[in-house]
Order: sequence, then C-alpha cells, then structure tokens
Amino acid sequence: MSDELSSPFEEVLSRIRTHLVEARRQALTVVNAVMVQAYWSIGREIVEVEQKGEERAEFGTRLMETLSERLTKEFGKGFDASNLRYMRLFYLAFPIRDALRHELSWTHYRLLCRVSNSQARQFYLLEAIASQWSTRELERQIHSFLYERIAASRDKEGVLRLASQGAKPFEPNDLLRDPYVLEFTGLPEREQWQESDLEQVLMDKLQKFLLEMGRDLYFVARQKRLTIDGDHFFVDFVFYHRTLRCFVLIDLKTGKLTHADMGQMLLYIGYYEQEETHEDENPPVGILLCADKNDAVVRYTLGDRAQQVFAAKYQLHLPTEEELRRELARERDAYFIAHSEASEESTG
Repeated sequence: MSDELSSPFEEVLSRIRTHLVEARRQALTVVNAVMVQAYWSIGREIVEVEQKGEERAEFGTRLMETLSERLTKEFGKGFDASNLRYMRLFYLAFPIRDALRHELSWTHYRLLCRVSNSQARQFYLLEAIASQWSTRELERQIHSFLYERIAASRDKEGVLRLASQGAKPFEPNDLLRDPYVLEFTGLPEREQWQESDLEQVLMDKLQKFLLEMGRDLYFVARQKRLTIDGDHFFVDFVFYHRTLRCFVLIDLKTGKLTHADMGQMLLYIGYYEQEETHEDENPPVGILLCADKNDAVVRYTLGDRAQQVFAAKYQLHLPTEEELRRELARERDAYFIAHSEASEESTG
C-alpha cells in the first residue's frame, strides 16, 4: 500500500475499531443486564416453591440439587447448587425487579447478597456504581468494613444518609473513616520501618490508596515543599477534592500522634488557606494518619479547627469483626464526647 493511502487507511481502521469495541461493550452490558434479570426471576421461582406449604416440603429439601442437575445438563455451567442459593438470596435481598441496576454484574450482586445489614448493602450498591468499583474492589471494601468505619463518625441522620446517598461528602467531616485500612501496602504491623517507607508504598500503590481514601479525590503532590520566611516544610501528600472544592493535606505518623504533629498540620492548613486557596474554593482539610492517638489530646489541641483537621488511626491488616467492634466503640465514645462538649460550649 502506498504512503498516500496508508494514513487515510489507518484513520478509517481506527474509527472502525472504535465502533466495534463500543458495540461489544454495549452488547456485554445488555447481556449482563438480561442475565441478572433472569437470575432474579429464578430466585423468585425458588422462593415461591419454598412458600407453597407442607405438601411441597419434601420436594423443597431436594429442590436445589435437582434443579442444579437438570439445568446444568441443559444449559451448562453456572447452575450449581451454590449459585442457585445465591439467586434465592438475590431475590430476597432485592425484591423489587425494577430497582435492579444495569451497572452491576451478577458477581457484584452475589457479593452484595452476603451483606446482611440492609442499610450497609444499599450503601455498597450505591458506592459500587458511583465509584465504578470492580468486583474485586467491592469485595475488598466489604471485607474492610467500609460502611461500619464511615458510620462510626456519623450521627443517626448521617448513617441514614449513607444508605440513601452513599459516601457523597457534604462537609469535611464526611471524608473521615477511622480506622483507615492500608493492608495493600504489605508492610508488617509491628516491625520497625520509617514513615518514608509507608509514604513510598502508598505512592507506588496510589490507586489503591485513593480507593481507601474515597472518591472524587485527585492527587496533586508528594512531599510538597512550603517555604515560610526561609524555612522549608514538607507535606507528605496533597490531594484535591472535586466535590468539596478544597485541598486535602495528609501527613503520616508511624507512632502515637503528638500535639506537635497536630500543630505542624495546623501550620500547613494555615499556609494553604492563605497562599493556595482561591476565593471560589473552600478552606483546606488536613488528615493526620497515625498508628495511635489520644482523643482528649486531639480535642484540646485542635479546638476550633476540629472540623478542618482530623486525626485518624491506620492499620496494616484487614480487621476482624471483633477488632472492628472494639475500635468503633472507642471511636463512637470519642465522637459523642467531642460533640457533647461542643454543645455545652454553645449553650453555656
């Protein structure tokens, strides 16, 4: 082919390729939505059979195995007894057919069916769609108890909002999840390593770090230098939050948080508020990620800035349910103490 024809040819080929890729993507989306609807209908059929009464009880005990055997023989893989039980759970968890979301695959719905708390299940559904989570990301968020960690720093109204609107932030406090789970770093929990080691791993695995920090957060800088009257200071991470329209500054502390650490973050926040924030933007937010903290010291040090600077613990392994229950109980106590003190001051 001559050079004169090669360029137009490549352009045409590129456009055709784009059309085919998009057509296949749309076809897969349609097929996925149709199969999800079919699995919902199968789940309904199974539940209705189980509810027929005692005359069908013996049949009910053999139902899953018999259906699995016959359907697999006729339609192939995907109809083992375990998957049929998920279809039953699917119908029970999502009884309104028109409310099913085409953005989610059957694997997404299988994972959601494992979440027994209906509010948490709705939260994960909304977040999976809004954040475009893969099934692996959804599974990770469920296993890290994301809903419970976020709900711990909310009042009753805030918890209800999680189930109806997801983790969409309306104010800086909505960014908080305590503890943060950084198991993807691979760092050992009790070994000696430097803050720079944690910082480097988080930078290397930035996508997973952003997944943990929440949606609508965009990376700006690492080790951002601030020069104040000839003195240099360095912020570990700077992000920008699109929804809140503000900078988010993050500092890492491998030990127990001190009042000096918080004072340093207050300095960063003050600098960014005066030097980097535009008139149409909101004040910056600071998050101190630490291995441990004293909640009383945090409250007294931050004072009026407590709604702009937050201290949160991190852990380097996925929590067990018991570990999370203990940690969340402690965080709830700290939350209500802080808010009761604030209420007393406002009415005093």
